[in-house]
Amino acid sequence: MASGRTHRSANRSRGIPEATVARLPLYLRALIALSERSVPTVSSEELASATGVNSAKLRKDFSYLGSYGTRGVGYDVEYLVYQISRELGLTQSWPVVIVGIGNLGHALANYGGIASRGFRVAALIDADPAVVGTVVANLTVQHADDLESIVRDNGVSIGVIATPATVAQKVCDRLVAAGVTSILNFAPTVLTVPEGVDVRKVDLSIELQILAFHEQRKAAESLQAAQDAGAETAEHTAGGTTRSTAGRRRRTVVGAGRADGVARAEREAASVPTRRGGVRRRKKHEETDDGAVPVTAPAAERGAVVPADGTEGGTSKVMPA
Repeated sequence: MASGRTHRSANRSRGIPEATVARLPLYLRALIALSERSVPTVSSEELASATGVNSAKLRKDFSYLGSYGTRGVGYDVEYLVYQISRELGLTQSWPVVIVGIGNLGHALANYGGIASRGFRVAALIDADPAVVGTVVANLTVQHADDLESIVRDNGVSIGVIATPATVAQKVCDRLVAAGVTSILNFAPTVLTVPEGVDVRKVDLSIELQILAFHEQRKAAESLQAAQDAGAETAEHTAGGTTRSTAGRRRRTVVGAGRADGVARAEREAASVPTRRGGVRRRKKHEETDDGAVPVTAPAAERGAVVPADGTEGGTSKVMPA
């Protein structure tokens, strides 16, 4: 969350990269938690998981401290706590002055993590007459007019600015002039400092904006995934409908073909050749079950007596059945 410069001179003398220095407090916090639970050793994988850092990067960071761990055992928790605390300068208590005792200043003054991490709030400073003289975290708020003497008398080298942005640069200049060489800036503005002064900036609104960016991206990805899933479902549904329609069409064609074949076979079965080589249509049920020829059959087929001239009803000639 914080950004800016740190104590470069000490880090450069030991050859520790700035990125590694920024991760050391993360390791220290996790190690202190393990120490409080009386955990004697920790593997690089376990510590990396606890701090959200790649295990290979963690091992590289620890190599700058001269700590390589023991294969199959891991790192000694207490020894790492000491190494990192020493490297960060936390083996002594650093006096800190907080300027700007509004809501944020109150919260910082009451934050127990400051005292437990090697720092001591030496003084609280504000310019508001209504605030000056009040007691916050067992400290009496002092007037900004006495800033220089407060810094000098308490041996302060680290200042915290929690003022409005409009006065932050002026406060910064006074702190630097009084001998402060490291500043933690909570004001929503960029401070200009001379060479040799380190500034770390904490801007909560920027952090929230970054989170908003990630939330927007996740929402867009979720929407896109939903749209893709919907399109895929629609495609499958359309494909099934097409296949179903095609199947019905094939069944219709096959059924029609079968019907045509049956009709053709029936026509062929109903047609018989005549004595003259022609084809006549066979009447349905030409014979009854007892072999009798129905009356609808021609006279010649019934064996009727026909006259010589061929007319039915005469007795001169009998045509064979």
